[in-house]
Formats: sequence, structure tokens, C-alpha cells
Amino acid sequence: MGEGIAVRTHEYVAELVLDRPEAMNAVSTELARALTETTARLAADASVRAVVLTSSHERAFCVGADLKERNDFTDADMLRHRPTARAAYTGVLELPVPAIAAVHGFALGGGYELALSCDFIVADETAVVGLPEVSVGVVPGGGGTQLLPRRVGSARAAELIFTAQRVEAAEAHALGLVDRLVPAGEARTAALELARRIAGNSPVGVRAAKRALRLGYGRDLRAGLEIEDAAWQRTALSPDRKEGVAAFNEKRKPEWPGAGAGTGAGAGA
Repeated sequence: MGEGIAVRTHEYVAELVLDRPEAMNAVSTELARALTETTARLAADASVRAVVLTSSHERAFCVGADLKERNDFTDADMLRHRPTARAAYTGVLELPVPAIAAVHGFALGGGYELALSCDFIVADETAVVGLPEVSVGVVPGGGGTQLLPRRVGSARAAELIFTAQRVEAAEAHALGLVDRLVPAGEARTAALELARRIAGNSPVGVRAAKRALRLGYGRDLRAGLEIEDAAWQRTALSPDRKEGVAAFNEKRKPEWPGAGAGTGAGAGA
């Protein structure tokens, strides 16, 4: 899949593995490119119903930007690199299917922003999360200043970003920085189990629901209900709706026709 990225397939679930262990999955230019290319492939694959973002490193999910690589960057280098970095985070954020981050160990800076770009974060008891960018002279640039306040409110997000605080698992769960806390070593298993449950549902319905959730967030109620109605029409007129109703009445497991045409647009489209 490219330098630092691997993909494992679990039937309808794609496990996207951050696999740059020599650098604790620090996001280099090459890893960013590989992440962009891989998420684009997954987004275009109608057989994928959920994505789980994991790490191959024993002690870290991802420690953020590769500061060793950036140490010799000129201002011009930084500006040239910026679109590459942004595309990597956008690729995760705009996956059209649910994305779940399985976090253990350090998820800092850009690493935590990758998790924030997912729909749900499962963390184990070893997790340490935070956005410490101001401590090295920059700001969160992978969506952190926008995604974190949507989770925890503007004041709490401001405190965490301005202080560059690292937050350990139990407190992170209590504050809403992660969504589910599991015993050490069980984040990947729990995330894959959740993804399989999602993948058992209508792929048309799930994609449309994600799109409605993303597009409707922050809108006034009337605009949000119009977005919901568009999602309802997309599903109500699909083969999945016919199969779902038939399976319910026949008391059997649905055999979903699949995502079908016109359902592959990104969640932010």
C-alpha cells in the first residue's frame, strides 16, 4: 500500500495499519502520501463497509508529524509539504464508510488528529492522547482545532491545545477525548468487533447515515432535516431497503445487494 501503510481485509472490514515502527508511526512525507492513496482506494471500493485504523507498534498508535524529517525543512519546504500532509488527514476524514480508530500507547499531535478524523475512537488503558503542537511552535494542522471542540466544546479544547497537555486513558475517556475504554491490548479487537457489527447492516443505509451526520452537524434544525430527508430518499429507493424489509418479514439474515451506484461519495461531499 506504500511506505508505512498496510491493509488487512476482514471480509467487509478493511483494517488500515500504520506500519512505520522504526519511527513510532511518525507521519513522514511518504507515509502521508501512502495514507492518501490508500484511503482513496478504500473509498472507491464498494465492498468495504467499515474501516479500522490500527498500529503495528507495541507502544504507540502514532506520535504525530515526523519532526526529524522536518528538522532541516526550509520555509519553502514546509509550504510545499503542507498539501501532502493535509491530504492524508482529509483522506481519513472523508471516508464514506464508518471509520474506527483503535488507539493504544501514544496518539499525539497528528496521531491524535488521525484518530479524531475517524467516527469513533476505541482506546485501551495504555493510551495517551493530546495535541502538543504549540510546544514546538506550530498549531494542530490535521484538523485538531476544528475536530476537538466538536467533541468536547470550545473551552475544553482551548485548554488542551493551549497547554499542550497529554491526557492518559482514564481521563481521556472521562473528558470525551476517546469514546470507549477497554483493557490494555484489546483496542484492536474491540474496534474490529464494532466494525463487523456495522458491516452487517445495509451498506447503503450506513453510508447515507454517515453522510447525513457529517453534513448536518452544526446546521440549523431545518437545514439538518433536509439533509436527513435526502439520505432517507437515497435509502428508501434502494435495493437494500427492499431486501431489508423482505428479510425482516421472512425472519432471515439480509443479503445486501451492496453499496450500489451513486453511494460512494465522500462523507464531506
